[in-house]
Amino acid sequence: MKLIDSLNSSLREAFEKAGYDASFAKAALSSRPDLCEYQCNGAMALAKQAHKAPIKIAEEIVACIDENGPFKTFEACMPGFINLTLKESFLAGFLDRMAASDKLGADLPEKKTIMVDYGGANVAKPLHIGHLRSAIIGESIKRLMQFLGHEAIGDTHLGDWGTQFGLIIEELRDRKPDLPYFDGSFTGEYPEEAPFTLKELEEIYPAASARSKIDEAFRDRALKTTYELQMGNKAYGALWKHINNVSLPDLKRNYDALDVHFELWKAESDAAPYIPEMIDDMKKKGIARLSEGALVIDIAEPGDSRELPPCLIQKSDGASLYATTDLGTLVWRMKDYHPDQIIYLADKRQELHYTSFFRAARKAGLVEEDTELDFIGFGTMNGKDGKPFKTRAGGVMRLEALIREINEAVLKKMQERYDEDELDEETVKQVGLAAIKYGDLSNQATKDYNFDIDRFASFEGNTGPYILYTIVRIKSILRRAEGAAPDREALIGLPESNGSLKDLMKALCGFPEMISAAETELAPHKICSYIYQISDAFNSFYHDTPILKEEDEKIRNAYLALLKLTQQVLETCIHILGFEAPEKM
Repeated sequence: MKLIDSLNSSLREAFEKAGYDASFAKAALSSRPDLCEYQCNGAMALAKQAHKAPIKIAEEIVACIDENGPFKTFEACMPGFINLTLKESFLAGFLDRMAASDKLGADLPEKKTIMVDYGGANVAKPLHIGHLRSAIIGESIKRLMQFLGHEAIGDTHLGDWGTQFGLIIEELRDRKPDLPYFDGSFTGEYPEEAPFTLKELEEIYPAASARSKIDEAFRDRALKTTYELQMGNKAYGALWKHINNVSLPDLKRNYDALDVHFELWKAESDAAPYIPEMIDDMKKKGIARLSEGALVIDIAEPGDSRELPPCLIQKSDGASLYATTDLGTLVWRMKDYHPDQIIYLADKRQELHYTSFFRAARKAGLVEEDTELDFIGFGTMNGKDGKPFKTRAGGVMRLEALIREINEAVLKKMQERYDEDELDEETVKQVGLAAIKYGDLSNQATKDYNFDIDRFASFEGNTGPYILYTIVRIKSILRRAEGAAPDREALIGLPESNGSLKDLMKALCGFPEMISAAETELAPHKICSYIYQISDAFNSFYHDTPILKEEDEKIRNAYLALLKLTQQVLETCIHILGFEAPEKM
């Protein structure tokens, strides 16, 4: 159910009646909104084929347009444009059908099972601002797919099988050598309580990481320990469980603060049971080959614009790599869920890894031919000076610190607008979350952007707080309407208007087309652009129109029905983006 489809249908009838190819009957938003709302350039394209002047063709088509159709005015203009404006009654009818549908008129595609791999957190490491974009964009894309009726499954795919565990274990060995995990003769059950707290763990890892960069012997020990962990060392496995048990609650708490929720908390280690058989099968099929002792898969294909190195799937010592666990993860995903599509989110600088991994997976037959594998590579979030976002001390900012800073900025802005007794902590958090998420999602995912806390926390301009303020304003008007709750059919009573009312109606009619484009292009920024347009259109209408003072009951009820639909559209969109509106602010 798209507005443009209805317009094109009417134009096709006119083209055919005039004797012209209807495939050229396509309307588009006018490039001259001062002259018309939509335009059709089909006559220009037909001129050579028809051996006629474009203006002549346009005049013939215009003469065949049905006056009872969606167009209020239609005229041929030099050198061959067809200028169109829409009837308010047509727009009102379209809005009525939107309001009556389950998904606000969105076309529901064939239901698919879609897995979204996002988050990118590593066990034993606190979430920092580098994790923000994956979490926010991934959550929004998952919610978009769920809104459209797909079975969308979010998986954080935790990093819990890499070198950081060898580093932590070896650092712990040096600090606490008397622990039973380091006693080769120990035969009992290992302690149930972890030998460290979260605070201690958060200090151990960075210390071990820094040490490994200057102490080659220590790094070699950590690599050996990582390999032994992956090969099933019982003592190291017990420590690995402690590290996970201490880290996971903190990770979940931080994701909860972002209103990001995963259906699955799977990890790299979940792929481990599938890897030996997978690699054996690759060897038997001749897909994997040895190269300097390591196992690789050649992925280069004819026509590649650049040279692509083989995909390394196993080190010479038998240890796994990211590609190994990614491939093993595909095995269980296909076995347990049979997804039609898997969407991966990561820094765009990892594009080569995903190209390599996708090709290796298809070459090895790990996914069905019609299973889509998509990679969304996102850009970098910088400070407002365009440089990497840092703490005041120059370090990488933790995610909870960023949330705290944005909430403080929001509180300051709200204190300038409201009395102290009107402020509450929950509202500040809601507005703060909108500021963070909208500030990120309003940018095209692939582009770098500057995170300007002061600008994102503003209640004016293209910001999350401005969107929320618009929704709260609508809620306030509806509350003041003394409980009046007109049926959606009241929309039919909207009066004719060439001003802000019609602009709002046209903008709302664009929801089905917008949501379809956001799904096809995996582009949440399109939703942000749309709700900013809706908010501006509504606020112009609000300032131009005495809604509650309208004396004509039919028109007043139509206005209120329009407000209800505007609220529904806006709240649907912000839910997909991952934040909610308060009742008051």
